[in-house]
Amino acid sequence: QVQLVESGGGLVQAGGSLRLSCAASGLTFSIYVMGWFRQAPGKEREFVAAITRSGGATRYADSVKGRFSISRDNAKNTVYLQMNSLKPEDTAVYSCAARRVPSITTLTSGYDYWGQGTQVTVSS
Repeated sequence: QVQLVESGGGLVQAGGSLRLSCAASGLTFSIYVMGWFRQAPGKEREFVAAITRSGGATRYADSVKGRFSISRDNAKNTVYLQMNSLKPEDTAVYSCAARRVPSITTLTSGYDYWGQGTQVTVSS
């Protein structure tokens, strides 16, 4: 079965950095668009970033543009989210998702598989 397993979350001070990883198995990773989403307590899940199958194109939420970077390694079946200049408002559970349709979407309904998520907490 398909599994997406996130890692790399934790507690960091404002201004710090974290690198999240999402390891995929049970699917042909290279044919899936990959996305990162986050959900803060009491809020709806929101789009963070996405990357095309080859890694040639990316898209970011305005709130993270210039601070976060998404990348992927198809040989390792892994997608990454490098998060710099973290702010307390970035605190959330971060989840990766896989989309079979070969185009980027910011809609949660557009993704076929989801990981369980990893907690990121940014202290002020």
